[in-house]
Amino acid sequence: MSKDRVILGIDPGTIVMGYGLLHIVDNKPVVGTMGFLQLNKYDDHYLRLRRIFERVISLIDEYHPDELAIEAPFFGKNVQSMLKLGRAQGVAIAAALSRDLPIYEYAPLKIKMSITGSGSASKEQVSGMLQRILHIPEEHMLTQLDATDGLAAALCHFYQTNKPVQEKSYTGWKDFINKNPGKVR
Repeated sequence: MSKDRVILGIDPGTIVMGYGLLHIVDNKPVVGTMGFLQLNKYDDHYLRLRRIFERVISLIDEYHPDELAIEAPFFGKNVQSMLKLGRAQGVAIAAALSRDLPIYEYAPLKIKMSITGSGSASKEQVSGMLQRILHIPEEHMLTQLDATDGLAAALCHFYQTNKPVQEKSYTGWKDFINKNPGKVR
């Protein structure tokens, strides 16, 4: 999967849904956009789900991503919160399915590990690493960390599906020396 492509990352939630878009150009990730959908202004849970569906559809129709990477709900202590989060994720997935978009699901631990190297990283640490990895200027960073979580899902997917391009391969040190005489004294 090294062709140019667009990955939409979603961090589902019924209070805030974060999203980020990565353009993969010449096998390198470049930030397209990131943002969030604020949902706590709606009292009706079903209206929130509708807004999630509509926003994901509008992102797909506007940016034409090739794939959707979405954060999977994790197991928590509050069953009601888990149900609501699962519904938010399901609605985002349904929106992608309605546009025939391939869906890839990643656990929060997997996303954090792929970005920071630590599955227990904070949202702030994930955001900071994204800023460094993707060379995002400070003025373009959003204070809403759900947006960077959506972008992290997209970058995690890129890392999981990307096959690094090897310029040269070697069978051992002797082969390396033979192919690189100017690098050895």
